[in-house]
Amino acid sequence: MEPSSLAAQALSDEDLSALRRAKHELESPALAMKLASIVGSPLEKLMSRMPAFANEKVTDATELALRKCLSIALRTLGRRDAAPLIVPDRPSNLLHKFAVATTGAAGGAFGLFALPVELPVTTTLMFRSICDIARSEGEDLSSIDTQLQCLTVLGMGGTSTADDDADFGYFIMRGALAQAVSKASSEIATKGFTAHGSAALLRLLNTIAARFSVQVSEQIAAKSIPAIGAVLGAMVNTVFIDHFQQVAHGHFTVRRLERQYGQATVEAAYQTIDIALDG
Repeated sequence: MEPSSLAAQALSDEDLSALRRAKHELESPALAMKLASIVGSPLEKLMSRMPAFANEKVTDATELALRKCLSIALRTLGRRDAAPLIVPDRPSNLLHKFAVATTGAAGGAFGLFALPVELPVTTTLMFRSICDIARSEGEDLSSIDTQLQCLTVLGMGGTSTADDDADFGYFIMRGALAQAVSKASSEIATKGFTAHGSAALLRLLNTIAARFSVQVSEQIAAKSIPAIGAVLGAMVNTVFIDHFQQVAHGHFTVRRLERQYGQATVEAAYQTIDIALDG
């Protein structure tokens, strides 16, 4: 019997079903396809019409948004009361979606000019939702690694423009971020708050920003339709946060199962589900 088949058998039926759901969430259609279905137009066409200065605005707003999330993460490290903003038990996905839809309504009304104000708020709300999901899967929000794992979810929602292969699987993408996370985690553990501007942490933020900015550009393109209005702007933002909530659910489900069965067993079982889905 193949080792991957043995690994799948090692998981209980319930956990194998959870892994199957995680696989679906992590390998679901790209954000661009989801947004295109909402706005009724291919994003490539919309992105080609965006003004030249838009890319610079997206880059600046993305970096600002991630720095704000990092600041929140560092403030909560080591605190056992770090989760009052989080409702116990199930994650508050709908509450966070409603809040992000509200910021999307403003973005739809004011377009690209609202980006510097809207994106940091939207991203912070998404980061809190990701933390909420992590907590619901048994993660300790007071730990350095968990906070950075929550941040990296924003970099798992798609590929970077520097990626050679647009069809990277979850474990390959996670592995590409793992070394940067490990180095940043070690520096924060040693230096605490003074690590805010450390080289390792900045490298991690840059890596995440390169990937997250692609998704932000797609979101902005979807909002670039003339007279998009507040309603469609809210819908675009709802799709945006839903995409990252799915990635977070998948990622932290896999981590929960790895704590129980070991990473090698879970990864092997995950690959079996890949084969089943493809076949």
